[in-house]
Amino acid sequence: MIRLALLLGIAFFVLPIANIDARKVEKNIGIQLWSVRDDMKKDAEGTIQKLGDMGYSFVEAAGYGDGKFYGMEPLAFKKLLNDNGLQFTASHCGQALPDTENWDKTMQWWDECIEAHAKAGVQYIVQPFMDDKGYGSLADLKRYCDYFNVIGEKCNAKGIRFGYHNHDKEFEEVDGIVRYDYMLQNTDPDKVMFQLDLYWIMVGKKDALAYFKKYPKRFELWHVKDEKELGESGKMDFEPIFKKAKQSGMKAIVVEVERYNYAPLESVKKSLDFLMNASYVK
Repeated sequence: MIRLALLLGIAFFVLPIANIDARKVEKNIGIQLWSVRDDMKKDAEGTIQKLGDMGYSFVEAAGYGDGKFYGMEPLAFKKLLNDNGLQFTASHCGQALPDTENWDKTMQWWDECIEAHAKAGVQYIVQPFMDDKGYGSLADLKRYCDYFNVIGEKCNAKGIRFGYHNHDKEFEEVDGIVRYDYMLQNTDPDKVMFQLDLYWIMVGKKDALAYFKKYPKRFELWHVKDEKELGESGKMDFEPIFKKAKQSGMKAIVVEVERYNYAPLESVKKSLDFLMNASYVK
């Protein structure tokens, strides 16, 4: 009886921990660090520890500059993440389309950027913006597509995937063509993938499912986002989108919160819990 009681006692303490670990392994969910940007500025190490403790599996950085991440050397930042149970999977950064005069300087920036990300073991570099030229004429948008193909080839050479992250303006038309469609049609799938922001495509009044069907396998990363915390607005119906994850080509999902009902760290915890509790998120 004493032995049985001891075994039951051990099980009581061990099983909840095992279940938490299993949840984290089962659902590979990342966090875009822009969501906690002020916390990262104040205390990067403490913030990373809290994100790891919450149950996030990986991060997508938003703090690259001059060969460093949040002021840390690539290997130091990677170690900080790994020490807290996080992988360094993706990173947002980039440069606007250069003119001929600045082309070589921009290519040098990219070479240094890609090298830093390769040292840190990053799998994806994602550019989350274009300048006014990207939202101007189709001729300038074509130049952007050609530019992204060049950067994608550079990334491929270092074993990294390059991609583009949308907002809502990409779903406007120019000369009767939706900009986002033009980008998908004029970038090489072997060199450029797309990180679809599920909230911004809704704001742009387009249907993610229609894009999955028309351009299968192009959307390797998703930004899972709502107006504030996930599931709070009542405007986002995530389930049918997740059911077509395979068709889209999705390999990883990233939570991003830009506006909040709560303090940022509490907000991203609530968003993580929403996905952890959603049966359609595998």
